[in-house]
Amino acid sequence: MADIIAETERLVLRTIEESDAAEQMRVLNTPAVMARLGGVKELHEIEAKHAKAQALYSRHGFGFLMMIEKETGDLVGHCGIKQVDSPLAPNRGDFEVGWLVREDRWRRGYAREGMEAVLQWAFGRVDAPHVVALTSEANVGSWKLMEKLGMTRRSDLDFDDPDYPPEDRRVIQYSLTREEWEKKQ
Repeated sequence: MADIIAETERLVLRTIEESDAAEQMRVLNTPAVMARLGGVKELHEIEAKHAKAQALYSRHGFGFLMMIEKETGDLVGHCGIKQVDSPLAPNRGDFEVGWLVREDRWRRGYAREGMEAVLQWAFGRVDAPHVVALTSEANVGSWKLMEKLGMTRRSDLDFDDPDYPPEDRRVIQYSLTREEWEKKQ
């Protein structure tokens, strides 16, 4: 049974269940949503990511969560915390936050709402001293949200990831410390 980690005005953020992979495949794994994330994935890839998130949550008490719309009960996205795991990243092991929202719910503030709850969780119960978020320069919507969340561009943490197409190969990072977050509250 899933654990509810946070509730916002419109969302329930809960841990991942085995049955979530098929629904994620259906509503989140679209060409538009996955355009800046390496493209559409196979079901086995989503299942592997879910297993990794579930293991991380079991081991450390944090991971990625499903964003459920209270009004409809629909899966609208996922968001959460993991550790930077790219072997190319200069800050491997840092707390990394991220999100993904289904296309028919874009521009409604769900990503920001979910991420504010994730940051509260990160700096509260998880006790992270700081978090980072990764994207590409081409993913303007992503880094603009990072800025709205109070995150600061960290070009010293950028790296190239050859697993992505040329326009997304340069991975850029933003960071936020607990102190910076607390001052915003």
